[in-house]
Amino acid sequence: MAAPRPLPVRLSGVIMPASIQDLEALRALTALFKEQRNRETAPRTIFQRVLDILKKSSQAVELACNDPSQVEQLASSLQLITECFRCLRNACIECYVNQNSIRNLDTIGVAVDLILLFRELRVEQESLLTAFRCGLQFLGNIASRNEDSQSVVWLHAFPELFLSCLNHPDKKIVAYSSMILFTCLNSSRIKELEENLNIAINVLEAHQKHPESEWPFLIITDHFLKSPELVQAMYAKMSNQERVTLLDIMIAKVMAEEPLARDEVPVFLSYAQLFASTFVDQCKIVLKLTSEQHADDEEALVIIRLLDVLCEMTANSDLLGYLQVYPALLERGVDLLRLVHVSGLDSTSIFSTCGYIKAEGNVSNVAEGFKSHLIRLIGNMCYKNKDNQDKVNELDGIPLILDSCRPDDRNPFLTQWVVYAIRNLTEDNSQNQDLIAKMEEQGLADTSLLKKVGFEVEKRGDKLILKSTSDTAQPEMWGLQSENTLTAALWLHFDALREIDSWAQELPCPPAAAWELLRTLSDTL
Repeated sequence: MAAPRPLPVRLSGVIMPASIQDLEALRALTALFKEQRNRETAPRTIFQRVLDILKKSSQAVELACNDPSQVEQLASSLQLITECFRCLRNACIECYVNQNSIRNLDTIGVAVDLILLFRELRVEQESLLTAFRCGLQFLGNIASRNEDSQSVVWLHAFPELFLSCLNHPDKKIVAYSSMILFTCLNSSRIKELEENLNIAINVLEAHQKHPESEWPFLIITDHFLKSPELVQAMYAKMSNQERVTLLDIMIAKVMAEEPLARDEVPVFLSYAQLFASTFVDQCKIVLKLTSEQHADDEEALVIIRLLDVLCEMTANSDLLGYLQVYPALLERGVDLLRLVHVSGLDSTSIFSTCGYIKAEGNVSNVAEGFKSHLIRLIGNMCYKNKDNQDKVNELDGIPLILDSCRPDDRNPFLTQWVVYAIRNLTEDNSQNQDLIAKMEEQGLADTSLLKKVGFEVEKRGDKLILKSTSDTAQPEMWGLQSENTLTAALWLHFDALREIDSWAQELPCPPAAAWELLRTLSDTL
């Protein structure tokens, strides 16, 4: 690259101060470094000169930190600092040689020290914020795809810079510092985060506050979730709101179109253990929601989200087997369903059955879908598992599930999840099939409810046979075209549910809105 043309010392007959000369030269360099060929031919001496200007200008910032009255005098110094960072930032773009040259001058240490001084000033001037942002961009660029630079940035920046920047009120500063953290993290540095959990939790808070920013989210999904030790340590220290946020991310990961990679399965089995044990120990906290007064109870909201996670995990073939045999999980699910069902008999309870939407009501209350998801969890855990099928029978769970099949606007598709659970409870299990048949004969099972979930009892000699009722009754949303065996009928019903569920996730509207749309359309299907 040709050396930049020397700037004239006179302009319109006026002698230019050295700072103005430096500023104009820096701006010229910044523009030149936008071109790859100029970056690749830049002499190392240029970076030494830029560093000298940066060091000299930083003295004014240090003085202002010691004497707040000097803050107003920072304008020219901040201009120079900003342009130094822009110049260095551009020089590092896809240029390994420049990254190394600039790093070997100890520019990274100077930049980190200066950024920490910016945070110490606690001033929100736009000129200061601009310099702050450009400094972080420089650190991100010099570390990009350069392990040696990443090591030096980590050495100087961890933990102070991340503690200072991840909770900054300026969202760009949060995003750029997250970018640096994402770039520098590796498996060994994740271990260091276990000793500095505040940084990890600050990343989660950054995602809460700025969900539009991709960097905090990528740190969590691409780094944190690969370390069960870190996540378990974080979970123990988090607020309940933060736990809900983490569980939402976990749900998104398990539900992603791409299946879990082979090396991810053991990690997510660790999470399955964490969430199952927490649910078993604390699930009854959700009963605090039996009145509207406690509808915002954060502990109970965590339990609701834990149930959502467990539903998705038991829908994953890699995780299902572990959870099916997890001690007390199935028992807790049935017990909690019974308690919620009894609580729902009280019309004032938030779990009460709501067959219509009140004009003043909010159908998206925190308990919406909870009962459906409990039945879904029980159904998943009984999938091709005779021990669990029998255990639900022993716990009197089958009559409970059937009795739950009533119109309820607070539990979308409750009927369909009951169908699914009964299908899994009766598959290759004559004892459970006989139980349902005898319940109907003895009047213990409501015939209309049996028909609603797609089957009826027929007496053939001395035997009671459970059969599909496609000709005599239509399921609430999807009619069966011809009579099938119970298993085939229920599978067809459930396959439709799965297809609708998959389609709803792809709609350009929130999932809750998608389900509401489906409920509106149900009468015409």
